[in-house]
Amino acid sequence: MTDAERLLGLLERPGVARIFAALDGGGEELRIVGGAVRNVLLGEPIGDIDLASTALPEVNVSRAKKAGLKVVPTGIEHGTVTVVIDGAPFEVTTLREDVETDGRRAKVRFGRDFAADAERRDFTLNALSLDARGGLHDPVGGRADLDARRVRFIGEPRRRIAEDFLRILRFFRFSARYGAGLDAAGFAACVALRDGLKSLSRERLGAETLKLLAAPRAAFVAEAMAGAGLFAYLGGAPWPARLKNLHAPGDGLLGLAALALFSEGDAELLGAALRLSNAQKQRLLGAARANAFWHGAREAPSPASLREALFHFGPAGARDGLELIRAEAGISPQDLDFMRAQAFLRDTPPPTPPFRAADFFARGIPKGPALGAALKVLQALWIRAGFPTDPQIVAQLIEQACEMGEDSRWTRRDR
Repeated sequence: MTDAERLLGLLERPGVARIFAALDGGGEELRIVGGAVRNVLLGEPIGDIDLASTALPEVNVSRAKKAGLKVVPTGIEHGTVTVVIDGAPFEVTTLREDVETDGRRAKVRFGRDFAADAERRDFTLNALSLDARGGLHDPVGGRADLDARRVRFIGEPRRRIAEDFLRILRFFRFSARYGAGLDAAGFAACVALRDGLKSLSRERLGAETLKLLAAPRAAFVAEAMAGAGLFAYLGGAPWPARLKNLHAPGDGLLGLAALALFSEGDAELLGAALRLSNAQKQRLLGAARANAFWHGAREAPSPASLREALFHFGPAGARDGLELIRAEAGISPQDLDFMRAQAFLRDTPPPTPPFRAADFFARGIPKGPALGAALKVLQALWIRAGFPTDPQIVAQLIEQACEMGEDSRWTRRDR
């Protein structure tokens, strides 16, 4: 399929055709901009479709409503409205020009010049736009950079970074996703201005870091970043070698664990540094505990060990921990023993204790510390026995737990 055919295919999508019919023309021009144009030229999946318009936001709102389209004023003060068609959102932003920037946010004014709007974007491959007739507009050389798999700042890199320091991480994220290497001028500028990362919110750092670590060439990029001190915001010493051997395509959180998780305490530190959600922090904690459980392993754990990990850390924690120790040991992702171990964790339900506190009440163990101690002893015996479920064996283990504690831990009420 030719580029022209791909671009026309984008315009012919039902939602896209309807929004152009509503907002393009009548003295105003609408274009698809950024990632959708980039990805369609690469033959890659398209996510959100963003558009730029010469019309003021209130004009776009009026015209969209007149066409019977749902409009949500998501960022109207910044020129952005969201038009929803058949459940799909399309962000439409009025062309803008920067008036003032401080490295975190910009003051802008509305404009009508697509070339000027393109020049305020970050990278050349993100400045391509597509008009209603299928014309591709490339004012800054993005098409050539796309062909060369080169991520290059528009204009002078230091100036573009100073406008928004998040562009440091975006440079590495886009290089890991689309690049064949690291543009030398861009890399030098990122290193020179790395202190600017300190001005960014933890939420922005977290979101961009996870996207970066989910990219196909994250390990290559992370190695360069670590060597240049660009991961200082994580609060520890990164380990790019473990990330390099990780096999978790698209999993940014496990990539973060491989890069910077070495203990349970690191789960809390990373959670705070990147403002991770509670669910994300819990996943890191489970991975850290499972990794510590198997620390130093040079071969795949036995089924008994895998079952114990399932019991203690759950399926997600056990699978993450297993992948981390494999990567740490430098063992191939295609190692059959580790592949079988991951399959075991995927297909085996975690063991469920076949005993309850009532089993001890019936044997004279009272509520309170004595009961907790008895359950702890029984759990250890049950694990050591291989998680049996046979009622006779379980009853024997319960009696054994009672007998083990009679002299030093507790006294049965009936003795």
